[in-house]
Amino acid sequence: MKPLPLPSLVHYELLLQLLERKTQAMTYEEPHLYKQVQQLIVTLRKARAQQKQLEAICEQTHIPVEYHWSLNSVDGAINSDADSLKEKI
Repeated sequence: MKPLPLPSLVHYELLLQLLERKTQAMTYEEPHLYKQVQQLIVTLRKARAQQKQLEAICEQTHIPVEYHWSLNSVDGAINSDADSLKEKI
């Protein structure tokens, strides 16, 4: 089986740091915006945790995982599958 492409965990970390250090501070005086940012942070933490669970399942079932930093690093087979889907739509 080909490696399962997953985003590098650093992507989650970058987004979380930006939201926690910069965005959250800017919305402190606007309770509605502040709450929205808090929900976004929680959602990202859940997504990161779910990805870690997926990685653990892959490890247990001997499915290789390949971390990607961008879509540019995805191999041509996946890109051609996406192109095929676009043509059907």
